Amino acid sequence: MKNPAGRIPSAAAASARKRRRARPPAGGPYQLSLVDLAAKPAAAPSGGADGAAAGSVPQAPPEQAAGRSGGRRETAESIAARQREISVSEFFIKNRHLLGFDNPQKALLTAVKEAVDNSLDACEEAGILPTLKVEIRQLAEDRFRIAVEDNGPGIVKAQIPKIFGKLLYGSKFHILKQARGQQGIGISAAGMYGLLTTGKSLAVTSRTGPGKPAHYYEIQINTRNNTPQVIKDSAVEWEPEHGTRVEIELLGTYKKGRRSVDDYIRQTAIANPHCEIWYAPPNGGEVLHYPRATDSLPPEPRAIKPHPYGVELGMLIRMLKETRARQLKAALQLDFSRVSPRVAEEICRAAQLSENANPHTIAAHEAERLYRAINSVKIMGPPTNCLSPIGERQILAGLQKEIRASFYTALTRPPAVYRGNPFQVEVGLAYGGDLPGDELADLLRFANRVPLQYQQSACAITKAVLSIDWRKYGLAQSKGALPAGPVVLFVHIASAWVPFTSESKEAIAAYPEIVRELRLALQDAGRRLSAHIRAHRRAAEEQKKRSYIEKYIPHISIALREILGFPAQTEAELLANLKIVLERSRARERAQEESDG
Repeated sequence: MKNPAGRIPSAAAASARKRRRARPPAGGPYQLSLVDLAAKPAAAPSGGADGAAAGSVPQAPPEQAAGRSGGRRETAESIAARQREISVSEFFIKNRHLLGFDNPQKALLTAVKEAVDNSLDACEEAGILPTLKVEIRQLAEDRFRIAVEDNGPGIVKAQIPKIFGKLLYGSKFHILKQARGQQGIGISAAGMYGLLTTGKSLAVTSRTGPGKPAHYYEIQINTRNNTPQVIKDSAVEWEPEHGTRVEIELLGTYKKGRRSVDDYIRQTAIANPHCEIWYAPPNGGEVLHYPRATDSLPPEPRAIKPHPYGVELGMLIRMLKETRARQLKAALQLDFSRVSPRVAEEICRAAQLSENANPHTIAAHEAERLYRAINSVKIMGPPTNCLSPIGERQILAGLQKEIRASFYTALTRPPAVYRGNPFQVEVGLAYGGDLPGDELADLLRFANRVPLQYQQSACAITKAVLSIDWRKYGLAQSKGALPAGPVVLFVHIASAWVPFTSESKEAIAAYPEIVRELRLALQDAGRRLSAHIRAHRRAAEEQKKRSYIEKYIPHISIALREILGFPAQTEAELLANLKIVLERSRARERAQEESDG
């Protein structure tokens, strides 16, 4: 065959065309052949036609050829050599914003809050009325040393390094009862932040009783393996008979107003009227004293077992493997709350499992049947003695102690349940008095008696407040905003496990059961406020009408005397009778208004 130019193609040209036709598309097996070719030394070009054709293709350097073909820059062995365990301390150093240390002002507040929470929990667990001393000393423009001292039971010497120098170490995580701390992170994270920003150790002084030595520690946290490093350990002279003092040096910013340490201390005093607090702000400010409003400790919460409705499938499988019981029916009764023998039998029947089955040998598919059976059987709600609500009287005492208003009300809702966890909602309200009338309502949020200062818009409490039309209750309100007027809203959630949205414990997750209870409590408080506002308005109107009566009745009696010509004595009797008639008329009007309202 001839080409258009009339020349007979050579064997080399025909071979090159065949190779081009057989070349696979880019990204196919041809790329793999390039890797192989790049690994081989290039052959010396021959003088023949085939050699000239082959030699006319330039050879790329091996590394470029590998890069174009997607060659591996790492091997499985080199990647495996870099793998290592990440300690929880290292994780939180890089993600300290999760713990509330994302800016200097918030870091100062968070460190104080964690120390105060620990002190209050320790005092209440020991049955001691808390007396706290909070000091903040400013060492430089952005450097502070905080100290929190309590009169609690103190800490056993061997436990001090672990409590303050190890993350995720505590006594409350595995116990279902109301407490301020939950995760065993807070105070050790505050010490870690201080070490990270100033290089200074966390200092602890503690004594467990009169006649016993006071121990002083300087502790740092080893972030590589999440273990405490004791820098100093000595016995010291310390005046208090028992208690603990924690000192942390850190970088921070001190400001007054909302979301400040000052505001946190004030709100803590409101929600904990049984607590006495001495607070020394920085810059040599006057020491503030918040006296206790009651000498009664809150009721002690009791630990409860998990409720069946709050246990997920994976947790159920683990509990069956770890139970001490040898029979399934006994395991259900032993490890769960509110499971009686009758309920345990009903669960086993619904799951089609023998009551005498060994729980340690339950297979995964059998555990799934058991899980579905649990949720299909009616089980009584969990016990509520694990909760310790503030109480209506104590809420009123706290509000009246710190807020000057003309009207106060408080209420505590009956306990409810979300995901098998009991919780209780409390609401307090203060209105009028010295409160500003041209500003938005002051919303005070609390969880287990702890003020929540940040992430207000992400909190279930705020969402519940915004979902209510406060204009029905006599307050002004713009769309999507808090009500306006001279009002303070106090909202508290007590729970054995508060569903915080993050480890920093700043906002509560909006579970439907929680939002529902919040709305019911707020609506009840709103109705009480509305009744007060209407009564106040009626009293003002009555006073206004009374002034009219007192002003014009004498003129009426004078005009009648001139028209009818009766003596002055009769005029006085007429004046008294007119006042009585008008008062009776006003009483009938008030009764009609109350029946209509």
